Amino acid sequence: MKNKSHNKVTEIFKHTNTSAKVIKVADVFKFTRGGSISELNIAYETWGKINKDKSNVVVIFTGLSASSHVTSSSLDQSPGWWESMVGKDKAINTDEFYIVCINTLGSCFGSTSPVTINEKTGDPYRLTFPELTIEDMANASELLLDKIGISKIKLLIGPSMGGMKAIAFSLLSKKSIENLILISTATQALPYAIALRSLQREVIRKDPLWKHGFYSYEDPPLNGVRIARKIGMVSYRSAIEWLQRFGRKKSVDSKLNQNTFGIENTSFEYEIESYLEHQAVKFQNIFDANCYLYLSRAMDWFDVSEHGESTADAFSKIHIKNALVLGVNTDILFPPQQQKEIAELLTLSNTKVDYKELSCIQGHDSFLVDTTTFSKEIKSFIKLL
Repeated sequence: MKNKSHNKVTEIFKHTNTSAKVIKVADVFKFTRGGSISELNIAYETWGKINKDKSNVVVIFTGLSASSHVTSSSLDQSPGWWESMVGKDKAINTDEFYIVCINTLGSCFGSTSPVTINEKTGDPYRLTFPELTIEDMANASELLLDKIGISKIKLLIGPSMGGMKAIAFSLLSKKSIENLILISTATQALPYAIALRSLQREVIRKDPLWKHGFYSYEDPPLNGVRIARKIGMVSYRSAIEWLQRFGRKKSVDSKLNQNTFGIENTSFEYEIESYLEHQAVKFQNIFDANCYLYLSRAMDWFDVSEHGESTADAFSKIHIKNALVLGVNTDILFPPQQQKEIAELLTLSNTKVDYKELSCIQGHDSFLVDTTTFSKEIKSFIKLL
C-alpha cells in the first residue's frame, strides 16, 4: 500500500493500480545544474528474494518512457515492458536474483517530477521543476538504494536512456558494482538524436494547449505529445522493418476525404499511418507533456567527458569487472559505433568486455521486440558471472 504522503502528485498521475512502492529518499534534493526540491520520492518495484549477504542484486534503469513495471508479479499481473526478459527461468531469472527496477526521477510514473505537488505552493511543479540531468537521475537512484539497504550490485542493466544513467551511476556511485550490461546507449547524444528530440519538444511547445507549461490536466496538449511520439516511433524503428511489415498496404479505413489530408486524425490512407496513430494515442493518454520535455532534454545534455579531462579519462574512473555492450545494426538513434566506443572505453578501464553488434530489423526498439536474440546474449553473459 502506498503511503499517501509519498504520492503527492496531481490526481491523474497517481497510477494507484500498479505495484510500485513510492518512498521518500531525501528531505532536500539538490540538482546538479542548480535548484532544489524539498522532498524527493522515488518509485520502484522488486522481484525475487535477496540472499543473506545481499550479493544477488540486479538493478535495472529504464528508458525515457518506461515505468518501474519491468515484468509482472503476484501484486500486479499486467505484463511489464520487458516481460519476456525478466522472470522465472528467463534470461534475468527472478528465482536467482533480487531485481530492483527504479522509476526515473522526472518521470510521471510515481517518482518526483513536474506533476508532483510543490508543498510550498500547493500546485504541481510544472516548469518550476529544476533543470534535470542524467546525473540527477543517477544520484536519486543512489539515494533509493541507500534507503532500501542495497550497498553492492551484482549486475547493473541500462537500455537506451537507462544506459546513460548506468554510465553516470557507475561514475558517481559509492556502491560496489560488479557487472554491467549496456544496451543501445551513448556517452553523449549525437547531433542527429538531438535534432529529433528537439523537434519532439518543439511540437509539444507549439500545441496551443501547452500554455507555456501551465496547461490544464483535464485538457492537456495531447496533439503535441501525440505528434512527438510519432517522431519518436520513426526513430525507434527501422525502414527495413516497416518495408517488410507494412509495404504500401492501404489502411482498412482508406476512404478518407483527400481534401482534408487526414487532418481529423480519424482515418489514414496507409497502414503505417494508422500504426503510428495507434501507438501515439496510447502514449498521449499516459505520459505528461512537461515530464517528456524534461527527460528528453536531459538526454541531450548528457556528456561523459564533463566528468574528466576527456571521455576516456572519465571512463578510467569506472571500476567494473565484466561488461556486456549490445548494439543493433539498424539503430539510427544510438548507432553501433556508439556502442563500440563504449566497449573500447570500458576495456581501457580494465573491464573485461563482451561487445556484440546484433543483426535485428527493429532498430533502436530491438531490445524490446526481438527478445529472442537479446535473451540469448544476456543469458550467456550472466551464466559466466
